Amino acid sequence: MAIEIKAVSKHYQIGSVTTKALDDVTVSFPQGTFVVVLGPSGSGKSTLLNVMGGLDHVDKGTIHVDGAAIHALRDKALTLYRREKAGFIFQQYNLLQTLNVYENVEVGARLVKHPESIDAMLEKVGLTEHKHKFPHQLSGGEQQRVAIARALVKKPSVLFCDEPTGALDEAKGKEILQLLVDLNESLNTTIVLVTHNASIAALADRVIKLNSGCIVEDHTNTERAAIDAIHFS
Repeated sequence: MAIEIKAVSKHYQIGSVTTKALDDVTVSFPQGTFVVVLGPSGSGKSTLLNVMGGLDHVDKGTIHVDGAAIHALRDKALTLYRREKAGFIFQQYNLLQTLNVYENVEVGARLVKHPESIDAMLEKVGLTEHKHKFPHQLSGGEQQRVAIARALVKKPSVLFCDEPTGALDEAKGKEILQLLVDLNESLNTTIVLVTHNASIAALADRVIKLNSGCIVEDHTNTERAAIDAIHFS
């Protein structure tokens, strides 16, 4: 799913203080691109992900996702976009503790008319043997795999990831990153991954750096690094 953002600004007002979360941001990503968005806390990277994902509204500018004008959609249409076109993975796994692995993934499958096979998706993320376990019986990395399967079982065109390895140690984080790289390559899913960890940028096709709501660097990697070549900072 191609994403095109033009002159997007987003401000937050708290009392008399106005914060510029995004300031005239213009950027585009072709279908199937693995994009890493870098920046320190407060740089606007999560806000950028939220407005692309239809979780928040822009104050100015346009956002087109696969030709659809996301910036102009009303709440009902945005909900439909999030259900059918977008997948989300966050630092917190947000699993339902009373449901087992299979049932948690089924929650995602029920959101769309033609989902991926739940068993096939569990096999893709390496959880087939854990399908009857509950979240408290899994490691952090395994729980994040469940969250990924739940997002991807909908067959979304774009996957938005906000610090997906933030709660994991380096070994488990690398497992999740390798899984995302593999899924991007095998399914041609556009992935937008927001992180403060600069070492992850080497895995991406495209790297966007934000500071104070502005793009301060935008470059393309000529070659993706192997997962073993990166070390968490």
